[in-house]
Amino acid sequence: MRRAQLEGVLIEALVRLRPAPAHPALPRLLIVGSASEAEEFLRAPASHGERFAPVGVLTPDARETGEELRGVCVLGSVGEFDAVMSQLREGGLYPAAMLFLASGPLNVFGAERLGRLKTEGVRLLRSQGLIEMGGRGLREISLEELLSRPPVRLDPEPVRALVAGRRVLVTGAGGSIGSELARQIAASGCAQLTLLDASEANLFRIDRELGEAWPALARREVICDVRDALRLERVFAAERPDIVFHAAALKHVTLVENHPCEGARTNVLGTRNVALAAKAAGAAHMALISTDKAVAPTSVMGATKRIAEAVARQYGASDATRVSIVRFGNVLGSAGSVAPIFQHQIARGGPVTVTHADVERYFMTIPEAVQLVLRAVALSAADPGSPDGVLTLEMGEPVKIIELARRMIALQGLVPDQDIEIRITGLRPGEKLTEALVDINETARPKAQGVVEATPLAPLPAIDEATLATLEASSLACDEFGVRTQLFDLVERLRATTPAKGRVGTRV
Repeated sequence: MRRAQLEGVLIEALVRLRPAPAHPALPRLLIVGSASEAEEFLRAPASHGERFAPVGVLTPDARETGEELRGVCVLGSVGEFDAVMSQLREGGLYPAAMLFLASGPLNVFGAERLGRLKTEGVRLLRSQGLIEMGGRGLREISLEELLSRPPVRLDPEPVRALVAGRRVLVTGAGGSIGSELARQIAASGCAQLTLLDASEANLFRIDRELGEAWPALARREVICDVRDALRLERVFAAERPDIVFHAAALKHVTLVENHPCEGARTNVLGTRNVALAAKAAGAAHMALISTDKAVAPTSVMGATKRIAEAVARQYGASDATRVSIVRFGNVLGSAGSVAPIFQHQIARGGPVTVTHADVERYFMTIPEAVQLVLRAVALSAADPGSPDGVLTLEMGEPVKIIELARRMIALQGLVPDQDIEIRITGLRPGEKLTEALVDINETARPKAQGVVEATPLAPLPAIDEATLATLEASSLACDEFGVRTQLFDLVERLRATTPAKGRVGTRV
């Protein structure tokens, strides 16, 4: 549309549009989304909680420009944002908030423009989905959403079919991933939810949150360390879970590098304990949350998670219990993620520290990652074949960490390297420049939208009890060198493209 035509539409719209006369003090709202989505919102705006006076709609489809939706005009396409905002300002209708509906893109606006809006006090809003806390309503867009790619949107029915009416147990339920698993599982109608965590504070927080959002949900919180095999066995026997999501882990690369014995005890031996307890309790399904750092691992944390993948399947799988492994990359906003670290550094006035200019990682938001985890496990549960492969999540294109830092600075309305310094500090022990989701001894094939299956080229070697007993003894003795050596020896065996003679064993 030519500028003159756009101005004509805007002038006509501005003549008609004013805040609701009965509520002249209502904040003005610009809606971003398709005409059908906007009309659905305008049909019952009060049901979303906060009240606004809509002043117009921006659409991804320029052909919808000029349409009138319940007295609100489609002012233009998202590509004409600057012109629309300029005309709204001139007409005295500059919005106090922008509402992004399902198809309302964020990335096309750019970090600088969104940062400018935030510094001007314009609120950036989303309508809450079914799986979000608090039910129907509007919420502020999180920093993670502003940084991430457009999320994969999936049909929620397979996840509901997986957990509805089932008894579900989540380990690490107070952590970033575990707590979001608990939220989405609760929203999908499970019969009972058991929250297990070693952290009293985290467990209290998620239990209280779920109690407020789903007061009728049968749930139990359990303080338990996955290292304690006997305690786990008793808890699982009492709770009798149908499905187990094992998210408990030590996952900070630098910390686990400095404390390899603790990493081995939690990530490897703790996974064995959970797998054995799930099988003994008759669980129909156990899912292990893994990481891209388990692929060609250079860090102790990555090595422990690669071994945990094998241990979960070997010690948990039986005719009655199916085991799924889900491997994915970084999640924005998780504990220890670069995003909150950068946010703190920016708020402090800098510098923002990046270990290397070429470091890049895969990223998605916590809710999207968990949605895909649940979808992947639902696919595995419905597949009659043996789940020998690792389910990996399509993470989109990797993002350079230094570019992430620049975007975060711009989102605060600041200029990188001018208002806020970006400082290169050097790679840390165990850190790689890039990560991958599929290893050299695996072949990948699409499983479903957003999910890829990485299948080993050859049967994996069994890890016998004697090997794990030696690892446990070394860990308890604080033999860091011995633990590192044993971990990477095991990883070398697991990554072999052909099985070593005499090393392939039967499942326990």
